[in-house]
Amino acid sequence: MPGFLLHVGAALLCSHGASANINSANTRVRVSGQPVATYNDATLVAGCPFMPGGKPQPCVKVLWNMPAARLRINGQPPLLQSSAGLCQSAEGIPQGPPIIAATQTRVRGI
Repeated sequence: MPGFLLHVGAALLCSHGASANINSANTRVRVSGQPVATYNDATLVAGCPFMPGGKPQPCVKVLWNMPAARLRINGQPPLLQSSAGLCQSAEGIPQGPPIIAATQTRVRGI
């Protein structure tokens, strides 16, 4: 599914509204002056307020499961605005999909 390439400056949120940041190992390929995010890059969530039943189970990371199919950056598929993912707690409990609020709008991938 085509979409704009995600980069480290993209605005990402967990399903509960906390911000998420991509830490990319890619130093070669950039869009809008920022490194492009790839499938193996860590996406960490900070400040998730999720507390079901009064027990804290905040989202701490995003696991991506549908990167670009036809592109490679340093041998890794990049993440797209249309990429699917799942936020997880520290215990590995799935919490819901991440929200991609904004990204660059010049370079697309498939």
